[in-house]
Amino acid sequence: MNLRSKLAIAFAGVGAAAAILVGVLSYQAASQRIDAELDRSLLTTSAEVAAGATQVLAPSPVTRGPDDDDHDEAQPMVAQAINPDGTVRPIGGRRVHLDVGDADRALAATGSLGDRRYWELTAGRDDYRVITVALGPGRGAVQLGIDVDESRHVLSELATRITGVSALVLVVAALAGWLLARQITRRLVRLTDVTELVSDGRLDDVAVPTGGRDEVGRLATSFDRMLGRLADARADQDRLVQDAAHELRTPLTSLRTNASVLRRFAELTPDARGRLLDDVDGETRELTHLVDELVELATRRYEAEEPATVELGEVAEHAAERVRRRSGGAITVETDASVVTGQAKALERAVSNLLENAVKFAPDDPIEVVVRDGRVQVLDRGPGIGDADAARVFDRFHRADAARGLPGSGLGLAIVRDIALAHGGTVFAEPRPGGGAVVGFTVGADLLLPNSHPGHVDG
Repeated sequence: MNLRSKLAIAFAGVGAAAAILVGVLSYQAASQRIDAELDRSLLTTSAEVAAGATQVLAPSPVTRGPDDDDHDEAQPMVAQAINPDGTVRPIGGRRVHLDVGDADRALAATGSLGDRRYWELTAGRDDYRVITVALGPGRGAVQLGIDVDESRHVLSELATRITGVSALVLVVAALAGWLLARQITRRLVRLTDVTELVSDGRLDDVAVPTGGRDEVGRLATSFDRMLGRLADARADQDRLVQDAAHELRTPLTSLRTNASVLRRFAELTPDARGRLLDDVDGETRELTHLVDELVELATRRYEAEEPATVELGEVAEHAAERVRRRSGGAITVETDASVVTGQAKALERAVSNLLENAVKFAPDDPIEVVVRDGRVQVLDRGPGIGDADAARVFDRFHRADAARGLPGSGLGLAIVRDIALAHGGTVFAEPRPGGGAVVGFTVGADLLLPNSHPGHVDG
């Protein structure tokens, strides 16, 4: 059963339950009101009959047929007196004998004035509501009955009408529920169709039915954004695979060539052997470094780190110290008291990648790291960055013309960009006055905490 049918049944059930409840309560209220009116009429008439006003029982002149017996609808009452000794004497009204029980004889013999009891009686084809009222000790009692068939008929018609109205309400509620369910679920059905298309692997040519400010509209909008991100991630993944295949082809081709040369290793001169082994070792390291960065970029392992309070100056100093040990270059660090909420290891990796990139282009020149107000920049005196490369330097596997013959995977600055974006910041690359380049990233202002100590310089 689909959601539309469930909602329609639910609407019909609620409407029917409400109609039945109102009908039952209305029937009970009407029945109680009629019974109360009958009892009041019996009590009033019995008092008049006890006072001798028997004219209240006189039949009205009306034409009756031969089969009507004494059942004049204008005279539905019958009255009789019960003597203290228990004998019964008719007073007037219909010629119907009302049964006298022990309780009635007790009221006639010993009942106090006004004592009474109500009960019901079936005499022939008619039902009666009967009251027995004591006239006082030794004075007997008056017994009065009233035909309740008309009242029962009214209640029966009321029950029939309530049943009909309840059935009508059920049908109307079911129809209204179906129409409302159709209106409510229309966008959900369309959204379900879209999700089924997505589950089949289609992302690019799927139109999500957005619109509206209710929960369904918000769900569609969120799903549309999620679908857009999935499409972007899929396209990004495709580009990564294609670029990785292109970049891996070069070292693999070189290794395959060197492997074929190794088959004639004994024929090579010692100098050629050394160059061959150095080439194999270098290509292997490059391939290992490329695979490591591909895995890190694809899995985004740095995003799994829990955010904490991080001093950017300490992060820059740790990264500079590690790159100094690897390269032996001169790196100075100038920092302020920038403290951010972020991932320390990821930020240190970003600074390290910037420094390794600078060392690659300017291995013999001093490199500077400057940290100011959540902005980290690395300055070198290398060949600089051309206008054509400035906009693409952070793209995956992008290589400037000056870097074609240099080692590297082409992924280091792409990782810097991802880390900066994860911290609400941006990346930048621009020429340095006097020659060289300034490359770095910023951290989002909402993650920057108040400064706690003055800056310093580390050589």
